Amino acid sequence: MNFDDTPEEASFRAEAQAFLSANAELKGTTEQGDETEDEYIERARAWQKLKSENGWACLSWPVEYGGRGASPMELIIWGQEEGKYDAPVGPYVIGLGMCGPTVAAYASDEHKNERLPRLVSGEDIWCQLFSEPSAGSDLANLRTRSERDGDDWIINGQKIWTSGAHYCDWGILVTRSDPKVAKHKGLTFFFLDMKSPGVEIRPIKQISGGSNFNEVYFTDVRIPDSQRLGEVGGGWGVCLTTLMNERLAVGDTSGVDVPNLMELVSRIELDGEPALHNNAVREKIANWYCQMSGLRNTRYRVMSALSRGQTPGPENSISKVVGAGKMQGIGSFGIDLMDMGGIVVDSDNDDLNSQLFQGSFMGAPGLRIAGGTDEVLRNIIAERVLGLPQDVRVDKGIPFNEIAQGPA
Repeated sequence: MNFDDTPEEASFRAEAQAFLSANAELKGTTEQGDETEDEYIERARAWQKLKSENGWACLSWPVEYGGRGASPMELIIWGQEEGKYDAPVGPYVIGLGMCGPTVAAYASDEHKNERLPRLVSGEDIWCQLFSEPSAGSDLANLRTRSERDGDDWIINGQKIWTSGAHYCDWGILVTRSDPKVAKHKGLTFFFLDMKSPGVEIRPIKQISGGSNFNEVYFTDVRIPDSQRLGEVGGGWGVCLTTLMNERLAVGDTSGVDVPNLMELVSRIELDGEPALHNNAVREKIANWYCQMSGLRNTRYRVMSALSRGQTPGPENSISKVVGAGKMQGIGSFGIDLMDMGGIVVDSDNDDLNSQLFQGSFMGAPGLRIAGGTDEVLRNIIAERVLGLPQDVRVDKGIPFNEIAQGPA
């Protein structure tokens, strides 16, 4: 592995640093206070527009769609530098990282020229309509129906856990168009206006207190066939394009980590002495430190491959499986160490930073599902990396309407 920037990469990094230092605030230097979600969304739109106007939005996208045609390594460098700042990028992660590349790969030139520049400039925010209540982690088991009606398709069904659907303008959607063939064969993929008649969005209240996830219901929603992505019945191939981009986008978890835990155990006591002196505490820190170092070097390996123009292997699956579990474990351990203080929610009196540990502990389960559950990713690693036999799939090749189903 080579940890150093090439001269060209160093020049690009300096250019990025100059733009960010002139236009953004470093993390920890500003207080957003009681900023509402609507205010945050508007701040995100303004930041995306500013980046677009200065050539820093969607760096790897073609110039004609508002990008810069940058290399994968330059994209990583930008992410490293932007991550140091209080940049409101959250509302655009799904659209830019998953929806946009799928539209670019499968939409007509007319739709690409119309939709992609508006995404790059921040005018439109996109969501991804995949998960369903009865499908679990098996996306191909979905039931949302699409039926052809002339030049339109009529959609009926339900999606769940759709991040940001309540503020999104557009979305990508996978449906079942033919239940008489094997489940992976009868899917068809679309993009749609989230304000279409018949679309109902219901926010889900989460244990963390937020409501970013949503249920989305479709009742006789009409989508023009011109908004179909890929062939009729070829939706699974389009899904794979989206999923590969999703695992890249969500592979690097952000939340509580070893440095935060080190600070905590240096400040609190356990059995009458600093918690850092406790052998059991030190053992746990050492284990998580090894995981953190392994993840960091795995990312360096990806960066080195990209810098050489190579395609990385399954590192993103490994990073997500380890990273999300580590974040959840550290969050839980920190709450336990703080005893009663670990469960207190008081933003005005949070000397031990308990809300950081709480937020990571409560948010980590979602990360262990998004972009593929731990079990799905372990299967990918086992089968495609280690060469182990495929997991047993009793419904393989069976028409979807002949597979035993539980209640909808």
